[in-house]
Amino acid sequence: MTTKFLFLLTAALVTVPAAAQAQGAPVGDDQPVETIAIEGDDDEPLRGTVTDESEWSDIGIAIPAFATERERPTPANADGTGALGREIARVITANLRNNGLFKPVGPDSLPQPAFAQVRAPTYGTWSGKGAEMLVQGYVTARDDGRLAVGCYLYDVQLQQQLVKEGWVVAPADWRRAAHKCSDLIFSRLTGESPFFDSRIAYIAETGPKGARVKRLAIMDSDGANHRFLTPGSATALTPRYSPDYSKILYLSYVDGNPRIYVYDIGTGRQTLVTENRNPTLAPRWSPDGKYILYSMAIGGNTDIYRVPATGGQSIKLTDTPGIDVGGSYSPDGTKIVFESDRSGSQQCYVMDADGSNQKRISFSGGRCATPEWSPRGDQIAFTRIAGDFNVAVMNTSGGGVRVLTRGWQDEAPTWAPNGRIIQFFRTEKNTGRSSIWQVDLTGQNERRLPTPVDASDPAWGPIRP
Repeated sequence: MTTKFLFLLTAALVTVPAAAQAQGAPVGDDQPVETIAIEGDDDEPLRGTVTDESEWSDIGIAIPAFATERERPTPANADGTGALGREIARVITANLRNNGLFKPVGPDSLPQPAFAQVRAPTYGTWSGKGAEMLVQGYVTARDDGRLAVGCYLYDVQLQQQLVKEGWVVAPADWRRAAHKCSDLIFSRLTGESPFFDSRIAYIAETGPKGARVKRLAIMDSDGANHRFLTPGSATALTPRYSPDYSKILYLSYVDGNPRIYVYDIGTGRQTLVTENRNPTLAPRWSPDGKYILYSMAIGGNTDIYRVPATGGQSIKLTDTPGIDVGGSYSPDGTKIVFESDRSGSQQCYVMDADGSNQKRISFSGGRCATPEWSPRGDQIAFTRIAGDFNVAVMNTSGGGVRVLTRGWQDEAPTWAPNGRIIQFFRTEKNTGRSSIWQVDLTGQNERRLPTPVDASDPAWGPIRP
């Protein structure tokens, strides 16, 4: 890897009853992706039309359209495998650009390699235009109806292949192959864990302010493949993915009574974990998936409880006057961070997993709410309330506070699987409309994710199998 490219990366990486709540349909496309071996081949000249010559100059990462050995029809794209190869390259380009670490040039501004050249780049052509890294790949339609997708990353200046991998996917899963290629590139160039092939659960909101319909919904990490999971007959709140990705935990209010459900992604079935008539808040998984934390108000006092994920007896973990809410486990399962107003204002506290050794950690001014432990274990994201609501991070002892966003009402942070990006929802001051946003740990790279309706309570899931 060149010194220039390495420097840029280093700088950027700083730091209801079943009858009342209808079951959703299974997601249906969540089988593990099959990885395949890919071989070498010969050299051919570049071809294709460049649509924007101005971008085809002094580029860092070049991502031309993925080639196809033989043009064939595919349900993934009405125009065939050739058009699909361009779409795959577009998704990879958008992933790397939106991440904020890279400035890639995509297929619409580059000539397209022939199929044989994917494995034998014409390095002189690319180096002559200033490309330092080159991503090439192929997509072919197999006789069994599935797609084979290969992904290669080359260092142009060293004229060296850095990494390659291939996958077999169903036509409906072609975007997963693009995300997995993005993950491969990201991991190789940064040394960080991947996150593109993951999904986001959130609450989709429609209707007037006084009668909002709140449905459980999911989408890919880039906002594509959106899907509603519940019909909206009962209010859904605060979803969270299980550690193994197979389930989604959420809170549902049926006839005004709170119930905690576990939704099975593969089958669409829902399992009731616990129900009561007392106000219930913020269910969260333990790292091993065996337990669920939640908060419940009894007699004016709100405490944090733990219940087996399969249901059963709840155990109270806090017992102090005031409101204790929002438990989030450390990745190793030994600690829990939560918010409490026991000191007179909302602040963040840490306790052992059994409820012992409770101590306040937030002393930086303002209030501290909705804390969530990073999957890396080194930081805690939270909502900092000091006039406006903003997303901030601190170390696990409460020091090193950095405010990452500057919106009017930014709240409920959730971490990407690699612990480098935070998602949250933003409410507009004048309209009251809410939307999902992402920001990296530098605070410099914000982007809004597209959703068909208003959105709140995001939850970023783990890498998909």
